[in-house]
Amino acid sequence: MKNFFLKLLLLSLFFVGCTNNKTNDSSQSFLPMQIGNYWKKNAQNYTEIQDTLTINGKLYFKFYSLIGGDAASTSYLRIDEHNQLIESWPSEPAREYIHAKFDGKVKESFFTLNDKTINDYKVTIINKTDEKITFSFDMIHHPNIKGHPHQISYIKGQGLAEKWSHIKINGKIVK
Repeated sequence: MKNFFLKLLLLSLFFVGCTNNKTNDSSQSFLPMQIGNYWKKNAQNYTEIQDTLTINGKLYFKFYSLIGGDAASTSYLRIDEHNQLIESWPSEPAREYIHAKFDGKVKESFFTLNDKTINDYKVTIINKTDEKITFSFDMIHHPNIKGHPHQISYIKGQGLAEKWSHIKINGKIVK
């Protein structure tokens, strides 16, 4: 019996010793995702990662935003194996919205929904360095808004390039 437990212990140690020690340092992402991360302008305007949720078999982070003290927004976001920022919804688990392609090249374009509806933005990477990436969003299928793009930038290790007064990433105050 002693021999059996000794073999079991050695086998367990073997499997523990063979685990992959590779760590995914999300703090080096263009949008670091960890519960507790937050981006604040003031008490009435902030975004924080509150939780995770599995949608259609994929893990998403729950981003809660308070806007102007009285409007709230919840987004479910993940970064996939191709370094794309993707949003989905519990009410529409098969639907995905691509916000960003962080591994893309300057002048590369993609569509957020790829369904040619009026809400399907054409997104073009207009600037990219090792530390910052900027996307231009144009609603090319909308009759009144096409041709009036807006830009969104991300800073590596910090997330959205906004005028935040406080940023907390992976337990550390970075601003």
